[in-house]
Amino acid sequence: MGLEEELATFRAEFERTAPSGRAALYSAKIEELRGRFWLEDALAVGDEAPDFTLPDSRGRQVSLAAVLRAGPAVVTFYRGGWCPYCNIQLRAYQRALPEIAAFGGRIIAISPQLPDGSLSVAETNALEFDVLSDPGNVVGRSFGLVYALPEELRAAMRLNGKALPGINGDESWELPLPATFVIAQDRCVALAYVDVDYRRRLARCACWRGQLPAAHERRCARLSRRPPSSTGSASCRRKPCHISASFFYTLRSMGAVRGVHTRANGTWAFPPR
Repeated sequence: MGLEEELATFRAEFERTAPSGRAALYSAKIEELRGRFWLEDALAVGDEAPDFTLPDSRGRQVSLAAVLRAGPAVVTFYRGGWCPYCNIQLRAYQRALPEIAAFGGRIIAISPQLPDGSLSVAETNALEFDVLSDPGNVVGRSFGLVYALPEELRAAMRLNGKALPGINGDESWELPLPATFVIAQDRCVALAYVDVDYRRRLARCACWRGQLPAAHERRCARLSRRPPSSTGSASCRRKPCHISASFFYTLRSMGAVRGVHTRANGTWAFPPR
């Protein structure tokens, strides 16, 4: 079963078994967020990713700069180990790890939870990649992903025993939007996926093949919406990065990409602008 199928199966079971009105509340708040979150502020293809240094689940410091010296990075932001959709995604990315590593890539998963929570996530899901803690959502904010939960969701999470102050170590009740970026060795963003709907994530599988080799290039650029050139590479607004255009179309056909961002659907996907 693929990632999308796993997410859909869990969602259907939750909606069947959740307390009365809970699923409807969550869906309504997603739509509210879709209307008020300005996705244009999120990091996009062609932007330079900010450097960061964060502790992993064992307390060791991991920096993006050090990771990029060895190869491109797949940086994914998740809400926390308390979120079942996040755990499903992380397990799927673990299954993809050998393929990503074969292309020189390294996965970095980031959430605002305290390091003990990151350790629990890594151990429970048997993760072999970096699971980092971002106290105060400092890095998430630099990627343009952070928002505060409304009071209705705070009350629901208190009832569920998932109050964020105890999990994240602050009183902000803030989370990052689920997002995944492929970052080239020059810190240029080669792929960006951001969705206000936490029930959806960027799928894995063969989709990595088109991006990770390209992420070794010195330069990357935002893709235009023009069809691929005769050489098989996408046309670019800036200097070409030789990112395979077929990769974008493969993502879209898989359903991993929901379409270009609009205020109506609240999704950044490839190409973002």
